[in-house]
Amino acid sequence: MKYQEYVIRPPSEARSFILQVTLGCSHNQCAFCGTYRDIPFQVKSLKEIHKDILMAKNYYGDLRRVFLADGNALILPTERLLKIIDYLKEVFPSLQRVGIYSRASDILLKTSEELKALKSAGMNIFYVGLESGSDKVLSIMEKGYTHAQAVKGCLKAQESGIKLSTIILLGIGGKDLAFEHALESAQMLNTINPRYLSVLTLTILKNTPLYIKQKMGIFQLPKPKELLEEMKIFLENLNLSGCIFRTNHASNYLSLEGILNKDQERILQELKQALKVGFLRPEFLRSL
Repeated sequence: MKYQEYVIRPPSEARSFILQVTLGCSHNQCAFCGTYRDIPFQVKSLKEIHKDILMAKNYYGDLRRVFLADGNALILPTERLLKIIDYLKEVFPSLQRVGIYSRASDILLKTSEELKALKSAGMNIFYVGLESGSDKVLSIMEKGYTHAQAVKGCLKAQESGIKLSTIILLGIGGKDLAFEHALESAQMLNTINPRYLSVLTLTILKNTPLYIKQKMGIFQLPKPKELLEEMKIFLENLNLSGCIFRTNHASNYLSLEGILNKDQERILQELKQALKVGFLRPEFLRSL
């Protein structure tokens, strides 16, 4: 496959065929994100996409799972996405699942009929980086939408039968907004009740506006134990049903997993024990 860096994907798509249908991110303004800073947003032609699909067929044979990249490929017109999925099904008869990154605001651009058509075609899951439920944090981080808009988009997707895998980012409120970030993020997730919830930890990259704010002393990243205290507040205020919860991303200082709210007390006890004994992942083992 002819990939243009940087290609990122969710951990759960590790064994999927990663198909770039766009390059970069159409928003590309989030203050903490450096992934696509130097990559102008582009839409790949259907000819290029078909060529990549055929290359994957020749290399892998039949496939069951495909992930559409880059950063927010759902921004593509629904008609184009449906054509891509139809061709994938033609080339890969065993195809069972198509996943895609999406901004919550991208979902709002689709009609309910469009979302249902995507679901019917085989697009089963949206990966949505919510990052925070705090309007203050969302504004500072230039996410481009509000708490209410994010909730509306996520509920709209779920009403169409599409599963959501959501992300909350520890530390994104800095020290000043840590409590508000944790509490209002929990409130957001309680309203959405996604199928999957992952917690990642903020890493400040040098090619981002947030790095400049940190250097100027405007933004202070909480220390490792403070980040876990933030996660404790977040977990204590979650009220979910049947949500698969994970903190197994390499950015985190502690790996936890379970089903919320069935395993919530056990997860909280593990977190409290880690805080008590200081058993955290060392820095050299952490990464993006």
